[in-house]
Order: sequence, then structure tokens, then C-alpha cells
Amino acid sequence: MESFLTIGQLAKRSGVAASALRFYEARGLIRADRASSGHRRYPRSMLRRVAFIVFARRIGMSLDEIRAELDKLPSDQVPSGEDWAKLSGPWTARIDARIAELQRIKAGLSECIGCGCLSLRSCELLNPSDEAADGGAGPRYWVGEGDAAAEPSEVS
Repeated sequence: MESFLTIGQLAKRSGVAASALRFYEARGLIRADRASSGHRRYPRSMLRRVAFIVFARRIGMSLDEIRAELDKLPSDQVPSGEDWAKLSGPWTARIDARIAELQRIKAGLSECIGCGCLSLRSCELLNPSDEAADGGAGPRYWVGEGDAAAEPSEVS
């Protein structure tokens, strides 16, 4: 018989706030049984699901994407290590993209944040007439868009 954890125990063991666990449960990412008192009792196997959610969020997956991935797991048994490996295997490309984004941010951090507008000396070279605005809101070069995305720190 599987052992159960209270919400406090799951929160402590996983490092995730109880409020976040309740939110994940409401979104269908994890499940709890109810004791006769109405208190949540989480199967110990939920620790793996919570860990999966934490790692997936760290690489930038949305909760909807996470739910779609978790829906691929067998519902009639505790997922195996092989099941988890199948889900996380395709993450390599996403992690590589995230690393590249962080490297671009690191390379240009002292010169500019965002599209380059905080560095007036190089702004006209990297973003003349605010051409980056045509690409949409936010830091277009840092998300890998625009000609200056690859080497934003080379212009001085």
C-alpha cells in the first residue's frame, strides 16, 4: 500500500509552497486523496510529479505544456523511470536555447538591457530608428531576434 503525505510534508519535502501545491492540484497537475477529515493526502509518487513541474518551469515550460506532458504518463500506475525519461528527453533543445539566451544576456548586460535603448552610444548602430519595435514588444535582440542578436556586445 502506498504511503501518503500531508500537504505540509509534501511542501517541505519538495521545497514548493503549500499554496503552489494547491494551485497545481486545481490545475490538474497533481492529485490528492482526501482523508475523512477532508485534509489532503498526497500519494508519495506526487513528489516526482512536483519535481517534474519544478524542472519544467525552470526551463520555461508553461503550466499548459506541463499538463500536456504529464497527461502522457500512465494513469493506472506509478510512472517508471523510463516514463519520466521519455518526457524529459526532448528537453535538450529547449535547454540549449535557454543557455544561448542567457549567454546573449550575459554578453550584453553591461552595455544594454532590453533592445539596446539604454546604450545611446551603440543604440543607433544596433537599433536605428527603433527598428526592433517592428518585431514586437520586449527585448527583441535578447530573445534571439534581429541582426544584432548574435553579437550584441561587439559594438562599442
